[in-house]
Amino acid sequence: MSLHHLNDALVRPRSARPGHGRYPRLAGLATATLVLAACGGGGGGGGEDDPAAAEAFPEGDITFVVPFSAGGPTDTVTRLVAEPIAEELGANIVVQNVEGAGGTIAAGEVAAANPDGYTVLMHHIGMSTAPSLYPDLPYAPLEDFEPLGLVTQVPMTIVARSDFEPQTMEELVTYLEENAEDVTLANAGIGAASHLCGLLLQDALGVELTEVPYEGTGPALTDLVAGEVDLMCDQTTNTTGQIQAGEIKAYAVTTPERVETLPDLPTTEEAGLEELQVGVWHGFYVPAGTPEGIREELSAAILSSLEDENVISQLGELGAAPFSQEEATPEAHRQLLEEQIELWQPIIEEAGVAAD
Repeated sequence: MSLHHLNDALVRPRSARPGHGRYPRLAGLATATLVLAACGGGGGGGGEDDPAAAEAFPEGDITFVVPFSAGGPTDTVTRLVAEPIAEELGANIVVQNVEGAGGTIAAGEVAAANPDGYTVLMHHIGMSTAPSLYPDLPYAPLEDFEPLGLVTQVPMTIVARSDFEPQTMEELVTYLEENAEDVTLANAGIGAASHLCGLLLQDALGVELTEVPYEGTGPALTDLVAGEVDLMCDQTTNTTGQIQAGEIKAYAVTTPERVETLPDLPTTEEAGLEELQVGVWHGFYVPAGTPEGIREELSAAILSSLEDENVISQLGELGAAPFSQEEATPEAHRQLLEEQIELWQPIIEEAGVAAD
């Protein structure tokens, strides 16, 4: 398998030390780089009926493949939990960013990787929407992968340019219903979390806004702050700073509970839009055929990482929290993936959107 080495970072296991600061801050994790000579690096062979491989696992470096750019929300979450996972497994973890096609390039390469547990995919909600967005998808999420467990769900916020007329979520709903043809809705590109949230917003209100796709969240938010577009729906990891600085106007958070970093921001449910609930969930996968014993080792380490004090604290600063131990299991992960594929298919098909 040939992975694109756009950004490699080596996370080594560490000896536990008392206190809350065992691991580097997120910024440090996102920028630490070490180019390795080879992709992956784990033991060869693998296979469903290879108990010897499962018994010896891990014997080499484990590669966590992230389908998006370094420094983005998915990359940040991956590097954060990679620290305690590496410590739990006693193995080095290499984080590799393989960008392109809404995460499908990375997912396709991991699906075709040796199923030995040494190549692991971190993906977000896009794993459930890709079958509907990409007609020629080279893999099937439910058949070609084994879910290892969920990590966290990042809330979405509905935000607008600072001088947009509506002042509350209720006023926004009325305004959009009456002026839909005049409102521009920014997103970070087809299949991006902001695009999906925008589709759900329009579906919930029964309106059709003028969508303005960008190549990434950065330029979309820049234009929103500048007042070049009216509205956007994006993750708290991307919008919290601008909301707190008063650079953009915030109407609601799209999860059942308010987030600690934005305590005054109501939920969509509080605004009477129970159907408008979406969060960007993140989880780990290995190729189908990976031995059960190896999957169990990896899943146990992932579950352990969700109880790490630093992980909990840093996710809290992002307006997120780890999934509970019951919600994060491989079984719960597979169930969520199945439900989300079923949820998004009619919404995407009705919107008539497809990625090249």
